[in-house]
Amino acid sequence: MRLSAEVRYPADVATVTAMLSDPAFIDAKLREAGATPERITVTPGAGGLTTIAVRALIPTAAVPAHLRSFVGAHLDVRQVEVWEDAEAGARRATVAVEIIGTAVRMTGTMTLSPDEGGGGTGRFASVVKASVPLFGAAVENGTATALREAVSAEARVARDWLTRH
Repeated sequence: MRLSAEVRYPADVATVTAMLSDPAFIDAKLREAGATPERITVTPGAGGLTTIAVRALIPTAAVPAHLRSFVGAHLDVRQVEVWEDAEAGARRATVAVEIIGTAVRMTGTMTLSPDEGGGGTGRFASVVKASVPLFGAAVENGTATALREAVSAEARVARDWLTRH
């Protein structure tokens, strides 16, 4: 299943990049989405690369009731983002999300680019794949709903964060 989303940030790309790689912001957006952060690691690398690794527990309330018995009370999620150095004022990340203990994976990209008025726009494009016999489509739909909610939570927290910082 293909997913896409767009978030407009009231700040330039450099400011948004700093925010997105701040462990305190990452913690806040996870909690806003109802997740419990287990571990957040931000590692600057050579050539302007930055790797963000997150492990969090997410309640299964968004998972259809008939599938909850397969996943339990929460999902153990691992996400890794690798941000490339700025090119022409934009930033790009490769994103991978894995739900530990399941056959559900999401891969995609996020691009931050400047927009008119000095703000920035984040564009998410991803593919969710659930290799679950008979229930794959339902699991993909539930995962897609959770990911959309996570993007909405990030947008809410980002607006507040950028106003305060």
